[in-house]
Amino acid sequence: MAKVGIIGCGNISGIYLQADKKFPILQTVACADLDVARAKAKAEEYGIKAYSVDELLADPEIDIVINLTIPAAHGKVAMAAIEAGKHVYSEKPLALDRAEGRQLLEMAAAKGLRVGNAPDTFLGGGIQTCRKLIDDGWIGEPLGATAFMMAPGHERWHPDPDFFYQPGGGPMFDMGPYYVTALVSLLGPVRRVTGSTRATYKERTITSQPKFGQKIQVNVPTYVAGLLDFTAGAIGTIITSFDT
Repeated sequence: MAKVGIIGCGNISGIYLQADKKFPILQTVACADLDVARAKAKAEEYGIKAYSVDELLADPEIDIVINLTIPAAHGKVAMAAIEAGKHVYSEKPLALDRAEGRQLLEMAAAKGLRVGNAPDTFLGGGIQTCRKLIDDGWIGEPLGATAFMMAPGHERWHPDPDFFYQPGGGPMFDMGPYYVTALVSLLGPVRRVTGSTRATYKERTITSQPKFGQKIQVNVPTYVAGLLDFTAGAIGTIITSFDT
């Protein structure tokens, strides 16, 4: 059984801790967060150990680190886990840019470690059924695809939405991976990307609790439109937006 440690005890961590109980090959044994009180609360709720980040990385019992930190910290935390000899699975995005992502993967390869990253939704029944239909020739040669995610911003519902509007956030980094991963799974690799972006509002007001009324400075694009040229010849379009 692989022993797991979670770094980042924010909104999404509960989903992972609940899912852990459904898989006998995994056991989450510890969690860590920069907010020590939050880590202790999550540890008490799920009956696991609360660590500092350094303590978790130093624990020889832990085989896999699940990285649930804010997007801007994903690359740094993942590389720290690899340096500590741990396999790592991160929430999206893998890194802030291609160079950081490549460095992370090269480090893991050099140490014989595995890197995984959300989303894994392409493994679900819907996309896998589409994969089989394409493979079996039911629609012929795929010529194109479209993907759209247009919704109000996270300030309307998320308890701590600020980081969605900082580097590493925005609709493409937050929601785009679901759609890009599905498209690549179905149509193969992309050889060229072109696109345009805009940040429609410089400031947003939180209307969710517990930060109702607080202002967020927007430092990332909130409307992203792209054109994907696939190696196999298909053409894809994608739009992600927090401006609806």
